[in-house]
Amino acid sequence: MTATLAGALLLLASAPVDAAPRKGASEETVKPDFSSIETAGAAKALAAQGRLVRVLLFPAEVGGRTVRENMIYITPEAAAARELVIGTLVRLISEGSVDKMEVTPAYRGRSLVPAAITLRAWHSSKAGSFEPTIQIW
Repeated sequence: MTATLAGALLLLASAPVDAAPRKGASEETVKPDFSSIETAGAAKALAAQGRLVRVLLFPAEVGGRTVRENMIYITPEAAAARELVIGTLVRLISEGSVDKMEVTPAYRGRSLVPAAITLRAWHSSKAGSFEPTIQIW
């Protein structure tokens, strides 16, 4: 595919059923709140419960390294959305549509769990970009 990619794709992760609701949230809009997860130990404890999973911020499939600085914790639902995005990125790279990429986490407060992750992929000599954002909490 040589078509120019433009715009943004927004992938929303759903909340685990047992997540604590945010203030003012109805039962239909319950979102997890990871604002109190400020240590690696707290994140690992939630991972042991299946509420978080450890992934690489910059995906291994596109050159990310398995080093501590590249490891983050996200919800299983966000991890599933991330896999779909990575599949698209791998395809775009193999087609020659993109040759550059950056990944930007957005944090709330002191939480170690990012609230969202934005991936931006583009080609250094072509117009357009692929910019999905994965909402985590």
